[in-house]
Amino acid sequence: MSDFREQALKYHAEPVPGKISIELTKPAETAKDLALAYSPGVAEPVREIAANPADAYKYTAKGNLVAVISNGTAILGLGNLGPLASKPVMEGKALLFKRFAGIDSIDIEVKHRTTEDFINTVENIADTFGGINLEDIKAPECFEIEKALIERCDIPVFHDDQHGTAIVTAAGMLNALEVQGKNLHDAQIVCLGAGAAAIACMELLIKCGAQREHIYMLDRKGVIHTRRDDLNEYKELFANNTDKRTLQDVITDADVFVGVSGPNLISADDLKLMADKPVVFACSNPDPEIHPDEANAARTDLIMATGRSDYPNQVNNVLCFPFIFRGALDVRAKRINDEMKIAAVNAIRQIAKEPVPAEVLQAAGVDSLEFGAHYIIPKPMDPRLLPRVALAVAQAAVASGVARIPLPENYMQ
Repeated sequence: MSDFREQALKYHAEPVPGKISIELTKPAETAKDLALAYSPGVAEPVREIAANPADAYKYTAKGNLVAVISNGTAILGLGNLGPLASKPVMEGKALLFKRFAGIDSIDIEVKHRTTEDFINTVENIADTFGGINLEDIKAPECFEIEKALIERCDIPVFHDDQHGTAIVTAAGMLNALEVQGKNLHDAQIVCLGAGAAAIACMELLIKCGAQREHIYMLDRKGVIHTRRDDLNEYKELFANNTDKRTLQDVITDADVFVGVSGPNLISADDLKLMADKPVVFACSNPDPEIHPDEANAARTDLIMATGRSDYPNQVNNVLCFPFIFRGALDVRAKRINDEMKIAAVNAIRQIAKEPVPAEVLQAAGVDSLEFGAHYIIPKPMDPRLLPRVALAVAQAAVASGVARIPLPENYMQ
């Protein structure tokens, strides 16, 4: 681990500090070039945009530019370390946007005193961008922030820790249940964790067919139930009228376990209480709620996913967020709605059912991959993700009425 730490620090420091830079898209070699790029030539697009603000998409980089914005209150698994400490993560997000979807993005780390200060700051700079990706903002403030910005901004605002995680989880979950011969509507679900990712995952699963009354959510105090008086408005949505109080109470005969909490919080004995052919998504990073080796030793009939790349079925947000923004940007969507999220779920899950290209096998370092218990989610390097997910999202945006322009001709062909 000390070697890896040194490698990570060197990667970020050399040959130049950081992971992103600005590149020019126009010539700037001659006096005429400079006259066109800046004064006096720049006055012409200024006049056009003043007369018609939509022309910002025609004459500036707005249409392919995403802001990656954080306050550093929930950095990965490291907690509240402040805005500046989140900068390497936000630069990393910008790197992924560019690498996987060709999207330019700028990281913005915001100091603020109140939640309203943060909301106002982002609202006031939003018109610069084609979309906003919120990142590493703690719950429950993240819910209020995203809701307010969606209402106030005329571009897509997407909290990836919530919805990116939810989309990839839903895609993998639907496939895992299919392999196990079960369906989401009837599944009994246990969710360990009640933060941003947990609540978003469960809400999207409900939109995909799960029954709210079949979901048991737990926080640090145990089962979230109707007789508790310490619940915020988001947890209250998952308060069950039940006498069950412990993880062991609710995991008995459960079909699905979703962990978005912390390491080593469930045991092999807990898994043995689950129904036949269970599905276990232990997504705490870097250490899951139960180690895959321990889980597979306890239950040979389970399908397991984690957030780690060194085990099968990695729940990785990079399967989603670059492509959902690509599709949204390309039809100038006003927002990313449920129809677009569900379209992304279906596109991602379908790719896992198809033959895997040789280049993906090579990148993954495996000889074969076939839809089943050990392959329910596509690999991040799969080149089919960009055209398939972006197209599905763009089509859903047009069909649901949030797109400003029609689907471009021959889009993603």
